[in-house]
Amino acid sequence: MDLPKDKKRVLPSLPAPAAATSASGKAPSAGEVVGYLKQHPDFLNEHPDLLGVLTPPKLDRGERVIDMQHFMVQHQRNEIARIKAQNKTLVSATRANLMGQARVHAAALAIIGAQSFEQLIQIVITDLAGLLDADVVTIAVERQGNARAKMPHHGIEILEPGIVAEVIGAERDVVFQTDIQGDPRLFGAGAGLVRSAALVRLPVGRASPAGMLCIGTRKSGKFQTGHQSTELLSFLARTLGITIAAWLDLPA
Repeated sequence: MDLPKDKKRVLPSLPAPAAATSASGKAPSAGEVVGYLKQHPDFLNEHPDLLGVLTPPKLDRGERVIDMQHFMVQHQRNEIARIKAQNKTLVSATRANLMGQARVHAAALAIIGAQSFEQLIQIVITDLAGLLDADVVTIAVERQGNARAKMPHHGIEILEPGIVAEVIGAERDVVFQTDIQGDPRLFGAGAGLVRSAALVRLPVGRASPAGMLCIGTRKSGKFQTGHQSTELLSFLARTLGITIAAWLDLPA
């Protein structure tokens, strides 16, 4: 289909709509595209995503006169790109949170499924590392009185009184350490592997000594405030605390 000479315009190459493909299989000419669009005036309404890739024409309104339509289209295009980037970030964060949720739930089920106190401790210091995508997991407990308690398994670290309050504080239950050298008081022999850690208050009972669930990884920056859910880790620590209290027949 041809147009008067004063109406002809060179259009940018576009993917040919199925109805506009020539019999030879070649891309349609500019005239054919124009003809197709004239026959389908609602085409851009049905395919609004094309507005993000088409270049709108500038209108010449004279020297120092701003083409507001072109400016608004460009602004909208930039806004669409920004929203797409935000959506991509949101989707990535949502996927990471769902994965983290699944890991914590699996860890909680493993803790609840322990058949003895010894097996419970073994699950915590061995299995939880794999379930939580970590390298070192320990239980750190403050000693009571002057006697240093003897714990039945490696991976349980005995702390001096006051260390939990020093590390976590009084108002928080979870602390993330982003780029660190592992603390031997918390991670024992595995401290040399730790470059990032999540330290979670371990509530066993009011009469029990203060303790922490210590999760360490060799990947610096693994645990960062805002990237992980503190509620999930608090839930895991509460599950562990309740299970320990049940096995040791401690008051809630």
